Amino acid sequence: MTPFKIAFFDTKRYDKEFFQAANREYNFEIKYFDSHLTKDTAILAQGFSVVCVFVNDQIDAPLIEILHRLGIKLIALRCAGYNNVDLPAAQDKISVVRVPDYSPYAVAEHAVGMMMTLNRKLHLAYHRTRDNNFSIAGLLGFDMHGKTAGIIGAGHIGRIVIQILKGLGMRVLSYDIDPALVKEAGAEYADLDALFEKSDIISLHCPLTPQNHHMINNTALAKMKKGVMLINTGRGGLIDTSDLLENLKNQKIGAAGLDVYEEESGYFYEDFSHSFISDDLLARLLTFPNVLVTSHQAFFTREALQNIAKTTLRSIFDFSQDKPLQNEVKSV
Repeated sequence: MTPFKIAFFDTKRYDKEFFQAANREYNFEIKYFDSHLTKDTAILAQGFSVVCVFVNDQIDAPLIEILHRLGIKLIALRCAGYNNVDLPAAQDKISVVRVPDYSPYAVAEHAVGMMMTLNRKLHLAYHRTRDNNFSIAGLLGFDMHGKTAGIIGAGHIGRIVIQILKGLGMRVLSYDIDPALVKEAGAEYADLDALFEKSDIISLHCPLTPQNHHMINNTALAKMKKGVMLINTGRGGLIDTSDLLENLKNQKIGAAGLDVYEEESGYFYEDFSHSFISDDLLARLLTFPNVLVTSHQAFFTREALQNIAKTTLRSIFDFSQDKPLQNEVKSV
């Protein structure tokens, strides 16, 4: 049969490198486009069967209708999250697959790395010594051993974070909509109120849903300890950024590590070093010395990119052979 043709959007050099290597097994025809998939660029997918997209491609109902008219049969997300796809609109028109488990270790290790960096102020120390400033004034941290961590979400990533932090001697509380997952992970189950009140460090590892959008807001922050550290490697929409800024200013939040941002799609993965940030909230976040922002890179390890490419192409192959789609996501 004729190999499926794949239109690959938002391509970076590393995407092409790993997908080209994985495609040796399948020999799909892949056309790589630098642009995001939008209503304006959808025409590029004409003549293809599959579009492959990433987290910052917003696949809403009007775009799905365009893709459907163009003959697209499958949307392949090369990421775990799927909140950027209007699944009800895709139902019965275009199938959707994702990569649910590419490397939970990558994200978990990044989250813990952010905790350690913010606590010991390694990002500030690095810039000081580069300027020949070897003073350690203002770089005081705390022993993580003996402190309490609150992990929201005890799935694959959350449970690895739990294991690492327990290895550091921390008391670990966790909340999940399925309490059995917390028990399996070896943490103490706590409802959100108790977790907010008792945790010195809070790390978010849950998917974004309509129910938990802006779950970290002024109401939640008011319940937390003064000086709490907040880490988000999940989805930007879990945190109300305006409320976060307010609580950074009044020093209720001692430090924040953000690998995601709710309006990241216009900035993350792009180079603005010769321009400026017009998003006022993001620009203000970047002024705080106790805020560490990374560009949605928690997943970014060699192992993860290999798994993303292999899993994505395997799903496309199964679809082309009319086999069951193990990683399909559907509207509830």
